[in-house]
Amino acid sequence: MKFFLFSLLLIALFLPFSIALPSSKIVKESITSNGKNRSYYPFVPEKTFLSGPQPLILMLHGSGRNGLSLVEKWKELASKEGIILVGPDSLNSDVWAMPADGPDFLHELVESLRSKYPINGRRMYLFGHSAGAGFAIYMSLLESKYFAATAIHAGALSEREYRLIDFAERKIPIAIFVGTNDAFFPLPVVRATRDVLNGRGFSVELTEISRHNHNYYVRASEINRLAWEFLRKHELSEEPQYKKYQHND
Repeated sequence: MKFFLFSLLLIALFLPFSIALPSSKIVKESITSNGKNRSYYPFVPEKTFLSGPQPLILMLHGSGRNGLSLVEKWKELASKEGIILVGPDSLNSDVWAMPADGPDFLHELVESLRSKYPINGRRMYLFGHSAGAGFAIYMSLLESKYFAATAIHAGALSEREYRLIDFAERKIPIAIFVGTNDAFFPLPVVRATRDVLNGRGFSVELTEISRHNHNYYVRASEINRLAWEFLRKHELSEEPQYKKYQHND
């Protein structure tokens, strides 16, 4: 422990003042995006600066929740694996909407974190639950060269949203986890999302969890472990590329 603290002290002396040190706590922070103050919850494992550039998972919460609700469920695994986490709040906690919540806001948040922490730009991932899961798929398709891969729990595309597939410039890897008893995202709808994406050249992996419902939180440890096993296998072949869109408000 003394060596660890001494190492952190040396790092603090030699890093630019804009670089933030890791913390074992999840803290609420804010960033200004499009003239609005936006809240987010980062978690940075203590060993981050001793291990080189680390992966980042951007987490999109479910309806009525906030970014903390996912980050706190991932904290234990992130500490073991050296994963930097960030869970932003959507502008309206009930929904994720374009363009208010992304892609620009999410990009600004990620780039702000990259200026503070040693993040591996080729290993930046998305994870979402429910409303956040659907939005994670949207962001995957719009920014397929920015995020390396995506894992979601309980989410799907509606037929009218299939048009977003045309925006994907890369067949980004996607994993979907859903309960066989999920009343909000029935299996036929989720399977249809998998099938339409795979029919367009993607390789979507679907895991159907027997007798599981929509409640991510009661099985979070299991789902997170499976999601990370999928995400960790994928890395961009080049530095992340962000595409900016013009929105008609």
